[in-house]
Amino acid sequence: MSNSNTTDFTNPSTFILLGIPGLEGAHIWISIPFCAMYIIALLGNFTILFVMKREPSLHAPMYYFLCMLAVTDLVLSTSMLPKMLSNFWFNSREIDFSACLTQMYFVHSFSVVESGILVAMALDRYVAICHPLRHSTILTNAVVAKISLAVVLRGGMLGLPCPYLTKQWQYCRTNIIPDTYCAHIAVVNLACADTRVSSYYGLFVLFCVKGLDMFFVAVSYIQILRAIFRLPTKDARLKTFGTCSSHLCSILVFFIPALFSSLTYRFGHNVALHFRVLIGNMNLLVPPTLNPIIYGVRTKQIWDRLLQLFTHKDI
Repeated sequence: MSNSNTTDFTNPSTFILLGIPGLEGAHIWISIPFCAMYIIALLGNFTILFVMKREPSLHAPMYYFLCMLAVTDLVLSTSMLPKMLSNFWFNSREIDFSACLTQMYFVHSFSVVESGILVAMALDRYVAICHPLRHSTILTNAVVAKISLAVVLRGGMLGLPCPYLTKQWQYCRTNIIPDTYCAHIAVVNLACADTRVSSYYGLFVLFCVKGLDMFFVAVSYIQILRAIFRLPTKDARLKTFGTCSSHLCSILVFFIPALFSSLTYRFGHNVALHFRVLIGNMNLLVPPTLNPIIYGVRTKQIWDRLLQLFTHKDI
């Protein structure tokens, strides 16, 4: 690119995270619920992992996937929250270009990992309800380990093109990112080059990866509902459906905000920028905050073990 097309700089070594554009004066107040959500996410997910480790009866496929979900939520929230809070509290807006790419990789790759874990959990629920007598022979520890490895590798590989492509572009317009973290599309929009490859790749991940995951989850639950409706009594149907309620809540908490956030960033040009940024942040903060609460309250085995730990009584 010729120098005549540049402004003050070319390819800056640092970016400036603006935070929430238009709401800079309210950053301190906005940081309070965000910090509270982060603390809840840390305490909740570490508690889930602690309970799983201490309770042998929870060493089953569903809970192995739940452990993966807790670790993924911890990585997702920690990838963005500390830098966001330092921005809000100490006006620490600068982020090194390589640190920006690293943050981008972790956020996008672990979002794909979480999507894959929810599909694996849907598979577990399908086998448990539609083939209960074969559950232990179908989802053995070896099979669970292979599924888990595939989910992690898929997320890791699909996350790589985002920072790789971002690093290739020339940046000569501004180094100010109108966001609280280095979201892929937010950084790419600063490039002074044809970035359609990055945009197309983002859409591919959205529709062909997360969209396909949503399709597999939907197919699993269609089969699950068919099996539930064939049960002879209402009590049996409600009890069986109750074993899926936590997973269904996690699906809604993850996929609906993620889909809305991605579509708003790409096509919602008439939507206020501060609203888009807030939705993007909630998309990454709400699942890590709510998942341990959903599973801690809705899963009897976990709830009983928590009561036992805090009351020192046998359940």
